[in-house]
Amino acid sequence: MEMQSAQSFAPAAEPPGELRLLTHAEVAEPAFRAAWERLALRAVEPNPFFEPWFLLPSLRQFDAAGTVRVAAWFRGEQLAGLVPLLASRSYYGHRVPHVRGWLHPNAFAGVPLIAAGHEDAFWEALIAHFGRHARGSLFAHFPLLPAEGPAHAALERVLASGRRATYVTGEETRALLSGDMSAADYLAAAMSAKKRKELRRQHNRLAEEGTLTFERLGGGEGLAGWTAEFLSLEAAGWKGAAGSALASAPDTRALFEETLAGAASAGRLERLALRLDGRAVAMLVNFIAPPGAFSFKTAFDERLARFSPGVLLQLENLALLERPGIAWADSCAAEGHPMIERLWKGGRRMVSRNIAIGGPLRRAAFRLLEAYETRPRRTA
Repeated sequence: MEMQSAQSFAPAAEPPGELRLLTHAEVAEPAFRAAWERLALRAVEPNPFFEPWFLLPSLRQFDAAGTVRVAAWFRGEQLAGLVPLLASRSYYGHRVPHVRGWLHPNAFAGVPLIAAGHEDAFWEALIAHFGRHARGSLFAHFPLLPAEGPAHAALERVLASGRRATYVTGEETRALLSGDMSAADYLAAAMSAKKRKELRRQHNRLAEEGTLTFERLGGGEGLAGWTAEFLSLEAAGWKGAAGSALASAPDTRALFEETLAGAASAGRLERLALRLDGRAVAMLVNFIAPPGAFSFKTAFDERLARFSPGVLLQLENLALLERPGIAWADSCAAEGHPMIERLWKGGRRMVSRNIAIGGPLRRAAFRLLEAYETRPRRTA
């Protein structure tokens, strides 16, 4: 894939529908960032992981070599589409050159930011760019696209109209919170009376251990201390022992600190905590991106597991159902998560898709890859 840059971002003389591949430094410039922030607010589908307050820290921490480029698509003078891309020669351990939508393990959605009403034109421009600048890439790979979302629907229309070879490489369904009802009614529908009684008992028993309080915070007041408290709480549990806690590595610690600060400044942050005598026993970070919300990270005191403090905090999180402007919440949890799927009964199906690019020889090789990846697997 040809990696190009631009010296300016929205010249009046540019024709509509221009796609440019920009460097870290270029997308961090104030003029471009302002256009990026406006795009996020009018995107047909929210993705906080591609908003500047999340993606810029991600690039700093996980792409020090500067190999990721941000595809910025302009319609006239307006930024109308954006997605980070990486040209890679490694595909699940095999040497297969391709270009992919870039994510890291703590980013949970790969849908581009696309201005409403421009979905089909964005995908047409992006796929046409790949065709002109394949540079040895066999295909384009887009991970974690919401299968029922408007952006993926537009992609399917564009692929069908162009008769371009494509296939789904993987899919997962993760817990989703949605419904036109109160938090209390949702809980009554989601859990049996027996289970709700057990949770009330656990809440009462935990309250007997000290003064039990709940907090819900927005904005950045006291954020640095709250963030440090979350990192310590998570690191004290099994993730810390396994070396997978956010605080276990400088890059993930910095990502968490920077993104929470950025989300607070952007008005995208909600923090929940359950406290016992002032000490946090469960904490939760939500990113608010209307019409959706995203549960980014949660942690609880595993020494108090018999009281289920994490579940008790999730009961408070059901208030997302009653929040104005929010129609659904993505758990960002792995499919089959034992806790959240007991409570959040909806599902958000995510698909990862490969798309053929280039000429006839590349497309023939693509069909061989498709046959290999979609072949029936033997079961024991």
